[in-house]
Amino acid sequence: MMLSTRIRSVAIAVIAAGAVSLAGAAHADSGTIRFAVYKAAFFVGGSGGEGTLTFQGRRYPISIAGVSGGLAFGVSKTYFQGTVRHIRRARDVTGVYAAVGGGGAVGRGAQMIILKNDKGAQLELTGKQVGLQVNADLSGMAITVK
Repeated sequence: MMLSTRIRSVAIAVIAAGAVSLAGAAHADSGTIRFAVYKAAFFVGGSGGEGTLTFQGRRYPISIAGVSGGLAFGVSKTYFQGTVRHIRRARDVTGVYAAVGGGGAVGRGAQMIILKNDKGAQLELTGKQVGLQVNADLSGMAITVK
């Protein structure tokens, strides 16, 4: 009898915890993001740019800053666009995003990347790159909602 009461209590606790986590996920929303990034590198690189986050029918200006290190050289401009997932408010996009990757472009090239920040915001981006850029590096990007 005592065992079935404990099992029932544990089952109720698990169901309640699951309901709370689903309720939190249900309130998360998504938006779109579009920005341009200029990048210059010779082993250590820097990047910067700006763009727009569209979330719940409103547009928010954003700024981009970044650094990279590794095998990287060249100058390029990349136009990114995509979806932002798992955010509850526009400010959830603010944060640092890291990536390890490689690629290159002579003239024109294409990129696709998925990034996450510490608040759980996930960026699913595609981009078109123009310029001369070769890289195999670790890079970080900070996005700020103005």
